[in-house]
Order: sequence, then C-alpha cells, then structure tokens
Amino acid sequence: MVLSMNELEQFRQEKDDLFGKEPESPLTPEQKKNFAGLNYFAPNPSLIFRNLKLEQIPGEQSVPIKTSAGDTQPFKIKGKIHFEIEGSPCELTVYDSTNDAGLFLPFRDKTNETETYHDGRYVEVEEEDGKIVELDFNYTYNPYCAYNDNFRCPITPESNTLPVAITAGEKRFHQLPG
Repeated sequence: MVLSMNELEQFRQEKDDLFGKEPESPLTPEQKKNFAGLNYFAPNPSLIFRNLKLEQIPGEQSVPIKTSAGDTQPFKIKGKIHFEIEGSPCELTVYDSTNDAGLFLPFRDKTNETETYHDGRYVEVEEEDGKIVELDFNYTYNPYCAYNDNFRCPITPESNTLPVAITAGEKRFHQLPG
C-alpha cells in the first residue's frame, strides 16, 4: 500500500489517539496522564523501497527468537531482502507474522541506544508475486514492551542489524523509566 506523507501524518495522529485514550493502549494509566503523543522522526521519503525481491530460503525454516520475557518464540522465515541505503548494502530477514498482519520485519540500526528503542523496531510489509510491495521505514514502530514491561515482545535478532541509521518512524518513548 503506497501512502502519501499526509496519510502518514493521519496514521500517526490515529496512533497517538489510540495510545492516549484507548484501553488497548500499551501505556499504563499513569503514563497516559502526561501523554502528549509519540516521538517520531520527520517523514523521510528516501527510506521507502518498492518491489524488493524476496529471496526464498529453501525448506520451511523456523527459528527461535528471544523475547523480552526471557523465553523464545518460534518464527518461520519467509525470506531475505536486499537493498541499499546511502551506498551501504543492506540485508534483512523477513518472517511470517504471528497476527496475520502481513509479514513481520524486525530490525536494528545505528539509532538504537541513542534515539530509538535499544532492542530494535518493527515494520510490517506485504508480499505479492515474490516481492515485498513496499518497505516504508516511516511506518517503523516500537514493540509494546518499549512502553510497558508487562508486554512480551520478540527481540530483534542481531543478524537483522543494518549498518546505517534509519531516521524514520518512531523514536524512543521518553516516559519509560531507565
């Protein structure tokens, strides 16, 4: 789904509304009291990639991915994608989603520890005819455990670390202690 920057702003506003007002929000009641919206990078059109070939990996490979609860969760590898950012070759493993929301793409990058959640961020992508239709890092989001320790989230595998800074999507949530 190709979205305009106006649609991105609307998406962000709807997410802020959900986080600040809805019972499904990962925020605690105390966090909601002072919630003024999530922190985002400015929209970055250079971090949108279309029609990326999804390199299939032979066999049905399922791998255990560590979670924030200290256990592991199995994920089926869907394939790998290759692209380039600012002259740097990038490769990421794409997984089948556990919630039927397309494909699951967790990643780490040079912004972890400084501007974004230390255990990585996620972005969802869709496959069509062996290609990732669109990888738009502007829709990158933090796992719920970045907001509230009561959530169990997959931790991005070290192998899905990009050699560049992804200055798009959600930034670190500053109200979380620590």
